[in-house]
Amino acid sequence: MEFVDQLKSSIDIVKVIGEYVRLKRSGSSGRWIGLCPFHQEKTPSFSVNQTRQFFKCFGCGKGGDALNFVMEIDGLTFPEALKFLAERNGIPMPRRAEYSDEESKLRAALYEIHAIAASFYQANLRDPRGAEARAYLERRGVGAEMIETFALGYADSSGQSLARRLAQERFTSREIEASGLIRRREDGSTYDFFRGRLMFPIHNDAGKVIAFGGRALRDEDQPKYLNSSETPIYRKSSVLYNAHRARDGMRRSARAILVEGYMDVIGVYSAGIKEVVAPCGTAFTDAQVRLIHRHADAVVMSFDPDSAGARATEQRAQLILDEGLHIRVVTLDGGLDPDEYIKEHGADAYRKKLEEASGYFYWLADRARARFDMRSAEGRMDAFKFLLPTVNKISDKLERAAIAGDLAGYLGVDPGLVLDQFKKAAAERRAPAAAPAAPAIPALERILLTALLASDEARGQMLPRLAGEVTQNFVSREIFDALRHAENSTYSALEGRLSPAARDLLHLLLSADEKMEEAVALEQAEACLRRLEADRRKQRVAELRARVKQAEREGRVEEALGIIAELEKIRKHGEPGAGE
Repeated sequence: MEFVDQLKSSIDIVKVIGEYVRLKRSGSSGRWIGLCPFHQEKTPSFSVNQTRQFFKCFGCGKGGDALNFVMEIDGLTFPEALKFLAERNGIPMPRRAEYSDEESKLRAALYEIHAIAASFYQANLRDPRGAEARAYLERRGVGAEMIETFALGYADSSGQSLARRLAQERFTSREIEASGLIRRREDGSTYDFFRGRLMFPIHNDAGKVIAFGGRALRDEDQPKYLNSSETPIYRKSSVLYNAHRARDGMRRSARAILVEGYMDVIGVYSAGIKEVVAPCGTAFTDAQVRLIHRHADAVVMSFDPDSAGARATEQRAQLILDEGLHIRVVTLDGGLDPDEYIKEHGADAYRKKLEEASGYFYWLADRARARFDMRSAEGRMDAFKFLLPTVNKISDKLERAAIAGDLAGYLGVDPGLVLDQFKKAAAERRAPAAAPAAPAIPALERILLTALLASDEARGQMLPRLAGEVTQNFVSREIFDALRHAENSTYSALEGRLSPAARDLLHLLLSADEKMEEAVALEQAEACLRRLEADRRKQRVAELRARVKQAEREGRVEEALGIIAELEKIRKHGEPGAGE
């Protein structure tokens, strides 16, 4: 067995995808469903077939096996996906040239460079060069356990130490420079990108270091935070700091705590709240929201309580609402950020703030109350109009109406005016165009295909009898042809022989909740074939009768008699209804 087939047969796609997407069993046919990680959706259209070991999203159309999934979601090449799944499942990877291309070699080198850099920075923090960074961490209340958990380090100020360290390894200059950790001057000399900074490793979902954030330790060193540039292994718009550690916590609590920066994450995590994440830098994107939605249904936003933090809450909230997640907002006293609040008031006080967090719309309503004159009817209505565009983006009509009614009461607005505003907004909204329906597989084709996919015996006996005219007009003809030539009926054996349209039909068939026992598959296939042959004879009889009538009308008597003789032959084979 080839290594690729060996790997696919040794892993469970539900386990692989379940590390990225919350899956729920659907029915008893080995089918699991969840929210698609590749596009924005609020109701699940993402299906995983455990029996056939493939996935399919009926919203965006993406589908494939476990290899396709990790290639797509982690941006891996085929050799990298093979290596990733082999390592995850303890399967020895053969040393073969076809499993290594230039892009994969570069990415492998970048992972190794970042692992070496992380260890190097950690060693720096422990030795005398890291005294200033250790003193900073002590002032911020970060103890040895959190330093170890988050693998914190220190980039010394010499500007050459990491460059010299990497030069001792076998990496090429191209690989070292592609990491972004080492830069080259015009005169050809190199220098460390991070210098004199406390270092925060950034990990991917698999827990590998892919980038760094560096915090300045002195006021004159600007910017205060410096982040890795993007590389072939790091896209900051798709990564959240601490997501690989927070994943299990998010799933258990069904929520994510979203904070502003690295120190806030460490502070909240040290308080025993594991489901905390932060953007890497200032960016916050829909891809990051979808990453959260894979594991949680709600987001608690806990930003700095200043005006910049409030603006960040509003800007990021809309992306979260668009994804269909619920939002609550933590309001901290004294102008403290989450890390500072925990240090001053303790973990229990912060947990209480989390539990008391107001719904996003009430938080926004308080902002409106502070902005408009709530003593006048006009001011109250202006406050409600300020909230209305956000409320109108709630997709569920009943939820939208309930929230609007609650907010109107909270602001003291006449319910009749609220109704008028909703009618106006509804008139302005346009219903989205319906997606084109996928072609349906006729019942007989569907049952016959299901039988052939369920049984080696049924395929062996029936496929030779399904050649030629029997399947030539089938919607699923391409799948039958692929079954004739494939070594087996597994998804991976078939999908490579199919066009995208035929692949979609196969997905539709295999994603259905129908399941056929192997013991009855041959019997069912025989019954389908008898019905198909009967239908073909019936259609042939109808065609011949029409030709007889046409020949009689045109006076072609001999031709009509010849067609009638052919009809008699068909009747002798027992065509139902031929003599009616």
